[in-house]
Amino acid sequence: MAPHSSPPIEFGPKNNLLWRLELQSGHSSPVVSGDLIFLTTFDPNRKQLSVVAIDRHRGTIRWERAVAPKEIERGHPSFNPASSTPVTDGERVVAYFGSYGLICFDLEGNRQWELPLPLTKSYAGNAISPIIAGDKVILYRGNYVDHFLLAVDKRTGKELWKTPQSEPFHPELACTAIPIVQNDLLVLHGARSVQGFDLETGQQQWITKCATTATSTPLIARGRVIVAAWNKMGEPALRPEFPDFDQLVADHDANDDGVIQQPEFPRLWIFHRPEGAEAPQNGATIGFRNVDQNKDGKIAADEWRRQLRDLERFRRGYQNHGLLSLPTDRRGVLANDEVITLETQGIPEVPSPISDGRYVYLVKNGGQVTCVDLESGERVYRKRTGGSGTHYASPIIAAGHLYIADGNGRIVVMPLGESANIVATNEMGEGVYATPAVSGDCLYVRTLSALYAFGEGNQ
Repeated sequence: MAPHSSPPIEFGPKNNLLWRLELQSGHSSPVVSGDLIFLTTFDPNRKQLSVVAIDRHRGTIRWERAVAPKEIERGHPSFNPASSTPVTDGERVVAYFGSYGLICFDLEGNRQWELPLPLTKSYAGNAISPIIAGDKVILYRGNYVDHFLLAVDKRTGKELWKTPQSEPFHPELACTAIPIVQNDLLVLHGARSVQGFDLETGQQQWITKCATTATSTPLIARGRVIVAAWNKMGEPALRPEFPDFDQLVADHDANDDGVIQQPEFPRLWIFHRPEGAEAPQNGATIGFRNVDQNKDGKIAADEWRRQLRDLERFRRGYQNHGLLSLPTDRRGVLANDEVITLETQGIPEVPSPISDGRYVYLVKNGGQVTCVDLESGERVYRKRTGGSGTHYASPIIAAGHLYIADGNGRIVVMPLGESANIVATNEMGEGVYATPAVSGDCLYVRTLSALYAFGEGNQ
């Protein structure tokens, strides 16, 4: 949040542009500290990762430091090996790469320390970002190779504590939610749970299990933890209905033989992100061979009924997801009545929720924004922003407005509160996966190929 800043509401490549800097690929968000902006990049041709410092007034690279891993991690087609956002305390900048580990530089680009870690292995890619809390760098790692919460000394990189996570890693888990800290409490939205830890010791204080892939970062508002717990079949919109056999035949039996042959078999989704259809691997379909159990090249009524029973049993194994409100001062396993579900629909998969203190705002694929009153727990509104497709960037708040970027590069600006009006729609002309940043009266937007600075005058 940047409540005292006044970035432009209307902007674009030809509107209120201060400068544009072409960059190598990367999905990490820009981080502003003093006169510098930090981010990470990946050069796919050279297989090189870098930490980059940019002069925020001139839009020029102050320094760039290459990191040379032995191997580049793999992930979902939408993943980039430079997806983790660096962190700074104004004296040093710490970056994390799943291909390499943690590395720290001072503000002049001199390497201070590094902590090499094994190459991560996961379906999604390890797009987690570190944080700095007091004298500690905190990192959460969830993948097939290891699964832990770690604290190291920010000055030396020496391990202070390490808390293993017992939840087995699974292909559905993302584990990209950044830990947050309030006083001596560290909150982790991790694999199928939300947990509270003692910041000094790493000891678990409380836990609640929930149906989540641990994708979006939680927040603390009104003394409670607010977290968007999402899973691939967490609400009816993600679970399309299946036709019974009579309807299947009526719609798709082209040769009228009373069965379904492979060329006739339609695409039917087990789960599907309907508002992010342009994204690769955005769902899973029923396979013809799985239904055709006798392998005669045809699907008969008994085979289809058996498939529907199996799919219903499979779907019942998933709990509904939701926007959860949790206490911060408990011990042990949270009781059911201590976990409040504020909302069950419109839960974002990737973008993190954000709050202005009274309301919490959620943005999901397709540009659907939901506003919930934190005091009453009631939905204030749900509105289409005009944004389309998959949303990766989290919304930000600046000067009484909500900025919402979609993966196609449209950034919508709305006022905070109950009005749900759209005051500006800005087109960047290419994809935006990174969360924008605000400093002073300047807005920084990273697209797939460049970093832009916008302002209504000299900054």
